[in-house]
Amino acid sequence: MEEKHKTDIVIIGAGPVGLFAIFECGMLKMKCHVVDTLNFTGGQCTALYPEKPIYDIPGYPSIDAVDLIEKLEEQAKPFDPIYHLGQQVTSVTKITSSSCGLTAGSRKEELDSVIKSQGDNKGWKVKTSKGVEIECKAIIISAGCGAFGPNRPPIERLEEFEKSGSVAYMVRRKEDYRNKRVVIAGGGDSAVDWVLSLAGLAEHIYVVHRRDKFRAAPENVDKMKKLEQEGKVEMVIPYQLSSLKGDNGKLEAVMVKDLDGGEKELKADALLPFYGLAMELGPIAEWGLNIHNKHIKVDHASCATNIEGIYAIGDINDYSGKLKLIVCGFSEAAMAAHSAYPIVHKGQVLHFEYSTTKGTPGN
Repeated sequence: MEEKHKTDIVIIGAGPVGLFAIFECGMLKMKCHVVDTLNFTGGQCTALYPEKPIYDIPGYPSIDAVDLIEKLEEQAKPFDPIYHLGQQVTSVTKITSSSCGLTAGSRKEELDSVIKSQGDNKGWKVKTSKGVEIECKAIIISAGCGAFGPNRPPIERLEEFEKSGSVAYMVRRKEDYRNKRVVIAGGGDSAVDWVLSLAGLAEHIYVVHRRDKFRAAPENVDKMKKLEQEGKVEMVIPYQLSSLKGDNGKLEAVMVKDLDGGEKELKADALLPFYGLAMELGPIAEWGLNIHNKHIKVDHASCATNIEGIYAIGDINDYSGKLKLIVCGFSEAAMAAHSAYPIVHKGQVLHFEYSTTKGTPGN
């Protein structure tokens, strides 16, 4: 049975930036429905690293990802958002005198028709994979990396150890690694961050990377090298993962090879490979948006896409000078909300007020 709703804004993606967009829209008296493919809010913060500390949120010298999501949900709550979780937006239809739809598999001439008929825009009809239908006046895409999954190392027997939890691509509970021998593979921020977070907990940490240069925050790399000097971390460089040893899914050792094929055995209880995420936009890729390298091109000043009434914020958008930081996504949420205001409240002049004078519902 179809479930039908009407609202001002549909936000696609319930990660941190999407959650903050609820607040920004709410402050402008715009109601929101939020759709996310995951069964919970928080996006990557909840799915991949809930206990990972984040250091660049204003006002918080350090805050765990899961706590940040809780604060953002609390901030959005007064504006009564409606969440549609565990489902994907499958189609977006422009409401006009002759409605046109943006769906996966739409023909090019249909997509061109949608873009050309922008002046006749009376809103959008959004449908999800669970039969939910939402009429709205504007759409904010905050889908992060889209449908994401980890890049898995190309080694044999990997699935066997994944099932037992000996190989994992996220850390849900740091306590799971207490007094264990842990191999962390990768050279980006995630790898280095988890080296720092687990160093005082694990019995021993090996860092496997194919070169001595890391693509992580320099100050964190310096902290990691200090841990190496203190004997709390062992750097295994330049090496790459080669194979796994163990029985019945219980990891006993990780084999690594150097650039000349020389092999080395690392006694280990757990392997954490951090090789980034595989990004897939899903149906969004078929909606006629201006997409380049799996990112949606937007106007920097408004976060507007090439289709009127559709905005993109956070990691999924792109423009000159783009920085993939949560704090920048928060700013984009505010810009998109203010840009959508004249679409939602046609003919009304926005008298902007600061939150300190305006307050929020109940305050």
